[in-house]
Amino acid sequence: MSERVARWAERARSFFYAVVLCGYACPDCGGAVLMVREGLCRCEKCSGDFDPTIRFQRCSVCGGHLVLSIRRYHCRQCGADVPSRFLFDGLAFDADYFRTKMTESRQRREELRERVREMLAASRSRDFVLPPADLAAFPGLIDALNGLIGGLEPIPLWLPRDGFDLARYERHLQAHIGPIAIQFDDLPPLSENSRQDRIWRFIALVFLDQAGLLELRQEGQIIWVMKCENDREGCRVPGETEAVA
Repeated sequence: MSERVARWAERARSFFYAVVLCGYACPDCGGAVLMVREGLCRCEKCSGDFDPTIRFQRCSVCGGHLVLSIRRYHCRQCGADVPSRFLFDGLAFDADYFRTKMTESRQRREELRERVREMLAASRSRDFVLPPADLAAFPGLIDALNGLIGGLEPIPLWLPRDGFDLARYERHLQAHIGPIAIQFDDLPPLSENSRQDRIWRFIALVFLDQAGLLELRQEGQIIWVMKCENDREGCRVPGETEAVA
């Protein structure tokens, strides 16, 4: 039902515009005019847009020209309000008026924001700086703190260890490994720290094995090490150990 009513209203609006504009022509070129929207028609020949009420209608009191003021027409000479004959069921709006009001509204909002920023900036407090702590100002505080940590072992000073030198271990291992397989445990250490040296020797052997310079083979808990039987081009990973790393 609502769709049918909307279609009927649109047909009624088109018929109303066709009737009220019948007999009127474009004041500039004499072409036929048709209504585009409420308060605006367009010439089919020159495509000029104008308000038919202002162009074609006169004041019924004094015959003066009409002007659009916000949403109503009134006479320029006598000021009388004049109802438009070219409006179907809507209102004509003065586009310049509302454009100006929107601009003024945006300017007022921006001025209000600026005033609020200035008020906030003026009311902002200064930076608060805390004075340095004075433990002596509280009698007994230092003794109480010492009592909390009394009896604890001092934390040992951390000293950095020497870094892992892959090239140094590579030269050492290649000097003690030949074409006959030997056990990993039979390789002589290079560092006084036996545990660390064992770890670094094994890491170096893994890199050398990946580079194709040595071969590793494990049988149970025993790791056998020997030189690679193939030349460098036939090994699994060509290149230096640094490239593998």
